[in-house]
Amino acid sequence: MNNSKLRIAIVRLSALGDIVNTAVVLQIIHAYYPNARIDWFVEEAFAPILKNHPLIHEVIPIPLKRLKKTKHFSLLKEMVHTLRSREKYDYIIDAQGLLKSALVATFLPGKVHGFDFKSAREGVASWFYDTTSTIAYDLNVIKRNVMVICEALNIPYSDALIEEKIPIFSGLSSPNEAKIALVIGASWPSKCYPKEQFATLCDLLPYPCHLIWGSSTEYEDAQWIAQHCNNATIAPKMSLIELVDFIDQCRLTIGNDTGPTHIAWAMNRASITLFGPTNERMIYPTSINRFIKSPSQVNIFKINRNDFSIRDISPESIVKLLKELL
Repeated sequence: MNNSKLRIAIVRLSALGDIVNTAVVLQIIHAYYPNARIDWFVEEAFAPILKNHPLIHEVIPIPLKRLKKTKHFSLLKEMVHTLRSREKYDYIIDAQGLLKSALVATFLPGKVHGFDFKSAREGVASWFYDTTSTIAYDLNVIKRNVMVICEALNIPYSDALIEEKIPIFSGLSSPNEAKIALVIGASWPSKCYPKEQFATLCDLLPYPCHLIWGSSTEYEDAQWIAQHCNNATIAPKMSLIELVDFIDQCRLTIGNDTGPTHIAWAMNRASITLFGPTNERMIYPTSINRFIKSPSQVNIFKINRNDFSIRDISPESIVKLLKELL
């Protein structure tokens, strides 16, 4: 096939961390198909982090959360029309493996590739695909993201495709050595390191700490931390693009298993990810991207959201690992 005309659709709607951990495929695809046109279908709230990416032809925001909230039939009709009216794709890849992402992909013109029944996060999603990949669900999530897209596009997979990545997003490329980002929030309470221990950690760290927050609840926690230690500043409210730039400037990011922490890995910046109910499957560990897992056992097929063992990680153990990194 003449790759100058190759049209590829990637469906990865949410969440932020999943989008960050999938975007590495852009440079992999372009290495094999330099002239390919890649469109990315994404939940509208996360579209800004992909907007103006040099390797994406078009970012198409999908208003699924707004549709769920408003239940407006006119919005659903508009969304379906937008999807069906796209020019036919040579490849459509659902890299998410959920029913909602499979339905979005199915409305697009062209054949759809995704995970098979046992590999998909929601097995029913596989019923909507024309072709599928068998990739163990408990495999590292970034490997899974890359593998399903490589198999769809006949790109030979190797770990080097991930390990030799260049920064995934456009950043400032000059880290400030006297700055540490602390990502204090996450999607579940049990994934959040306690604010009391974050306060202790801040006073043990050798560089000024900047508290990253993304909701009113997280802002309140950031205020509490800043009031109870001498080495923490609350970061300003930031857009996704500003967040990428901010983390790109930091010498190190420490945080929960959540999107902003994963941005450090995406930008080839040092990071320490803290795990309680989830584990290192959610990141791609490197010499500068490390993790600390609480003592609890994790069943990746049935996550225990009531596992608050992240509180068993001591601030001192985080400082010890930081000294190894820096």
